[in-house]
Amino acid sequence: MWQQVEVELPAVRRGFHLITDQVEAALSTLQPVSIGLLHIQLLHTSASLTINENADPSVRRDMERHFSHMVPEDQPYYEHIYEGSDDMPAHIKASMLGSSLIIPIRNKSLCLGVWQGVYLGEHRDHGGTRRIVLTLQGERG
Repeated sequence: MWQQVEVELPAVRRGFHLITDQVEAALSTLQPVSIGLLHIQLLHTSASLTINENADPSVRRDMERHFSHMVPEDQPYYEHIYEGSDDMPAHIKASMLGSSLIIPIRNKSLCLGVWQGVYLGEHRDHGGTRRIVLTLQGERG
């Protein structure tokens, strides 16, 4: 069985944000499956998805500082600067981290480790709302 839903995430400041609750809420609108796979696709090129620490917010702050250091703004070799100094670095960060995740479903729930959560990496100063598509494949049970 295949199911799909699109979700709009509210605009957030630049940084890494836990969106596990929004993913679980969207998942609950679909027919439950006992075992399966959830594919999450972010429909943007200047933000990213990743899985990491869900408990200590300092991890998210450190992730933002590290990626901003690793991919700095205002580099003289950037050609794509039409939308501001944060635009090209946002595209690079998004490509490094990726725009999709596949998460196993077990007993009708996300199969994540105790300390794992789904992050939205917002790489723009004013990225606006973001959309994700959740595609669920699995066996009812």
